[in-house]
Amino acid sequence: MKFPLILPHLRFLLLVTFCLSAGPALSETVMFRADSMTGSSGNGGDFARLTGNASITTESVEIFADTIELSGKGYRYIKASGNVSGTNIKEKIDFTCAEMHYDRELKLSSMQDTVHLVDRANETVANAQLMEYDEKSGSVVMQISVAMQQKDNVCTGSYAIYNTKTRKLFLSGNPQIVQGSDTFRAQEIVLDLDTNEVTLDGRVRGAVRRDDE
Repeated sequence: MKFPLILPHLRFLLLVTFCLSAGPALSETVMFRADSMTGSSGNGGDFARLTGNASITTESVEIFADTIELSGKGYRYIKASGNVSGTNIKEKIDFTCAEMHYDRELKLSSMQDTVHLVDRANETVANAQLMEYDEKSGSVVMQISVAMQQKDNVCTGSYAIYNTKTRKLFLSGNPQIVQGSDTFRAQEIVLDLDTNEVTLDGRVRGAVRRDDE
């Protein structure tokens, strides 16, 4: 089966709703919009390409981008590129990036190029060049130019693992945490976002200021 090509100059807004039933993990309604769409379905797997003001909404995520591709059996995989933004609906996490890959079955997201993530539930904002988010475990792996802020904590490094469920942050790669007027540096740093407890390991250094009452 092939979907008809809708010419971009017609600026026709396509709205299609369909139910995917490639196993229990993928049995959900997917809604999408775009200026144009092409696609196919067969033994080689399903494929759809949405171009121009594209958006897709499932029970788990809402994604907007210049282009969105759905592929694999039951449209398991989503690839979004160009001005990507969206929300993980259940976990209340907003994101923007240049490119995103999402596995609907495993609930895994991979984002790259100036990734900006807002964890509204934990009042946390994070930036990095690469991020991988495992919705099931709550783990966010961040790489390259990592910067994260949560209340009075400003955290930087080149590699980080942030868990949205346990509210723990691991930093490495010249890591630093600034808490108000206090600064902490080490080879590896672990921060408990609930208690503000900082654990330092390797080449520990820092500066702590205590004003007299």
